[in-house]
Amino acid sequence: TPQEVEAKKEIIFTYDVEYQESDVKWASRWDAYLLMNDDQIHWFSIVNSLMIVLFLSGMVAMIMLRTLYRDISRYNELETQEEAQEETGWKLVHGDVFRPPSNSDLLCVYVGTGVQFLGMVLVTMIFAVFGFLSPSNRGGLMTAMLLLWVFMGIFAGYASARLYKMFKGAEWKKLAFRTACMFPGIVFAIFFVLNAIIWGQKSSGAVPFGTMFALVLMWFGISVPLVFVGGYVGFKKPAIEDPVRTNKIPRQIPEQAWYMNPTFSILIGGILPFGAVFIELFFILTSIWLNQFYYIFGFLFLVFIILLITCAEITIVLCYFQLCSEDYLWWWRSYLTSGSSALYLFLYATFYFFTKLEITKLVSGLLYFGYMLIASYAFFVLTGTIGFYACFWFTRLIYSSVKID
Repeated sequence: TPQEVEAKKEIIFTYDVEYQESDVKWASRWDAYLLMNDDQIHWFSIVNSLMIVLFLSGMVAMIMLRTLYRDISRYNELETQEEAQEETGWKLVHGDVFRPPSNSDLLCVYVGTGVQFLGMVLVTMIFAVFGFLSPSNRGGLMTAMLLLWVFMGIFAGYASARLYKMFKGAEWKKLAFRTACMFPGIVFAIFFVLNAIIWGQKSSGAVPFGTMFALVLMWFGISVPLVFVGGYVGFKKPAIEDPVRTNKIPRQIPEQAWYMNPTFSILIGGILPFGAVFIELFFILTSIWLNQFYYIFGFLFLVFIILLITCAEITIVLCYFQLCSEDYLWWWRSYLTSGSSALYLFLYATFYFFTKLEITKLVSGLLYFGYMLIASYAFFVLTGTIGFYACFWFTRLIYSSVKID
């Protein structure tokens, strides 16, 4: 019979549970939550990115096959000294194009760090695509990334030392130490400050002191020695030979048109790589900040490959225009051109904060912008290195194709 509800009287609740055996396999138990309702937006993202890649590929193909082929044929047909003096374009700067840049040590450090980051992201993506890393276990994904970062240190040391030796550097140990400590040091400092803020709020979300100590131990106990091993191996290899000789006296750079201004071309260069990934970026931010699962690693891997191609192609196109206008300072600019997409990433994160999130507390806002600053910095290092290596390959290719007395 129904119970009467009276003041200060006990109410008894009962319920029955009947368990029924399910046909769903244990490995597929997450499918109900991870079922993708609408994958059209992701396909739209892929098609959008592919359009950018096709546009850039067309431009690169036109430069490489038509313009460059014509330039090389013309340069190689010049016979008299008078004809050679009338040269214009990128051949004019052949004596300066491989001159070591200012702050070459810092460039080597950033390139080495970018190689380390690229290796970590690539292996993590492959593991995730093949289902070794479950989206339901976010800690597992983070742990895998940290371990991969540590072990990829050997490639960071090798890449930075090879470039350093090409720039006629001698102190490889100092370079290896900077490579091992610079990027992780900056990230760890920001992370420590953010964690201290969370500690101050007495939040359970703070990383325990023991975990912080373990991270430092992994950094200095495994990563730093591996960077030194990579640096030693890279420095012992013979130096990379330049395809052309460098003049003793640097050539004067003529006045550039407004659209070839370094700041303008660097900022323009970052738009297309960011445009290739921004739709997928929305889902990643939603996953991190709105507690939703991100599990479509196949799409993410495709977008990542498109990002690599876009960064390489836009940097090659802008580098070619720069060399044609007789500006040979391409080393840093090639890194910053594709790396500037990180600026657009941070601006998009700011836009996302004000339009999608309802964060009112100062501490929560600081955490958001702190972590997005780390993400943008990592994105800068990754995309910058891709652009640098693309230009490095491109300049060596074109200058080894012309006859130079």
